[in-house]
Amino acid sequence: MKPTNLLFILSDEHNKRVLGCEGHPMIRTPNLDALAARGTRFTSAYTNCPICVPARASFATGRHVHEVGCWDNAIAYAGQAAAWGHRLLEQGHHAASIGKLHYKESKPEVNGFAEEILPLHIVNGVGDLFGLIRDELPRRAGSLRLGPEAGPGESEYTRYDRSIADETVKWLNHSAPGHQQKPWALYVGFVSPHFPLIAPPQFYGLYAEDRVPWPEMYEHDQRPRHPFIDAMRKCLCFDEPFDEPMVRRAIAAYFGLVSFLDDNIGKILRALEETGLAQNTRIVYSSDHGDNLGTRGLWGKSTMYEESAGIPMIMAGPDVPAGKVCETPVTLADGFPTFIHSLGAKPDPRDKDLPGASLLDIAQGKAPQRTILSEYHAAGAITGSYMIRHGRYKYIHYVGLPPMLFDLEADSHERKDLACESAYRTIIIECEARLRSVVDPEAADKLARADQQACIARNGGKEAILKKGTFRYSPPPGAKAAYF
Repeated sequence: MKPTNLLFILSDEHNKRVLGCEGHPMIRTPNLDALAARGTRFTSAYTNCPICVPARASFATGRHVHEVGCWDNAIAYAGQAAAWGHRLLEQGHHAASIGKLHYKESKPEVNGFAEEILPLHIVNGVGDLFGLIRDELPRRAGSLRLGPEAGPGESEYTRYDRSIADETVKWLNHSAPGHQQKPWALYVGFVSPHFPLIAPPQFYGLYAEDRVPWPEMYEHDQRPRHPFIDAMRKCLCFDEPFDEPMVRRAIAAYFGLVSFLDDNIGKILRALEETGLAQNTRIVYSSDHGDNLGTRGLWGKSTMYEESAGIPMIMAGPDVPAGKVCETPVTLADGFPTFIHSLGAKPDPRDKDLPGASLLDIAQGKAPQRTILSEYHAAGAITGSYMIRHGRYKYIHYVGLPPMLFDLEADSHERKDLACESAYRTIIIECEARLRSVVDPEAADKLARADQQACIARNGGKEAILKKGTFRYSPPPGAKAAYF
């Protein structure tokens, strides 16, 4: 297989169903749809953790969250394990980053890059300390602003994304020609469609508020009840201020942000063509996690439902099967071996225990037998949660609480939890055994809590953290976090 450059574009909080190529009836994503048409779309792709910092640590290192120890949005990647960029740099490849990384701080050599352009990292190298507090979940008052602010306009994030697109086009035109001796790796991190749900008017206007789809299971008597989910709704109280017009504005704005993201990606793909780099560059598009988008009365991420833990994943370029739909489960941790494979670097013996596999191999049907894992130990979680795929079944394990089981072939929207039905007892036993072959859920939960307690102590204790409050999202370069 011919070594090529690899451009990996990662968005933030993109619900995998909100894509034209996924069959969405309304969303306009012409650039991503075209990318999927000439490449392979992975329909069972998952984040390794449905919140930013841990997901990105897994993407960097190719390891599960419990292996890296980046449990939440306050304990970020700072070189705890080698990143794919380290391995590439060691072999003379150029690795560059543009946009959001969400690591501890901007130290390119520590993070695995030769250069970081417009990086966004955790706030002040400290991050979201509120998310560390899990013995008694604090109410996150800033969440109440999600609905009231939704609508057309500009935000710090939309301006930041335009800058990321411009810098990427500039890099392809002016920097890429200087790195021709060996294939290069370029990571581009957009923040859209992450809230605030404020979309540029030209994109917001694509979606009439009275025509956007109503969230599934949104009515109070339709929402599933589970101790983990009930506690999360109280802590991450996004939905409390919502009325019907607000729901429709929020969804229209989210759709507008997805189309805005697609437009920025289109600028990059056109630059690849215009510079002649397209013929020697593979492209991967994905997101760090999804967004519940009102389904079941939930907004944001943090759950193991498909809307949140599921992610889009598209790969195109030389040797990638065109127009293919691949149902093999994949995760962000597969990014590490994909970079190594695509650039023609030599696999390092120190990485032989990585759980991932090259997306190139998986797209070509060379899929290893494995159990993919997503786990969550962060804001709103009263206990550790873990998700695996086992054929058609999705199993969600909560430490000390009842599990969930869904048949994704018969029930792709997860309307019916099968965990309480005696007919599925054998499946649940099989799934739990598979989970435990990858992680000891009780041990990982205990370790996460111990690390979080130590971080709380380092930052003045629980009362000091509660008094200061927390921010809603990490601000882009040059902006300051607003605390609530």
